[in-house]
Amino acid sequence: MTRGNQRELARVKNAKKQADLSKGKKGEDGLSAAARKLRDAEIMQQKQKKAADKGSNDTKSK
Repeated sequence: MTRGNQRELARVKNAKKQADLSKGKKGEDGLSAAARKLRDAEIMQQKQKKAADKGSNDTKSK
């Protein structure tokens, strides 16, 4: 091992970083996949309706 323990320290650091990233995603909202999909679909529908309303208001004012 010509690099000493630098490689091992890098592995430990990366493992800790990956654990922190995955930990944050799993406990984000506590919803099942189906419930999350339904919630996201409702949010997208609201955004599309808002964009459509804004678009129709812009064309009327011109």
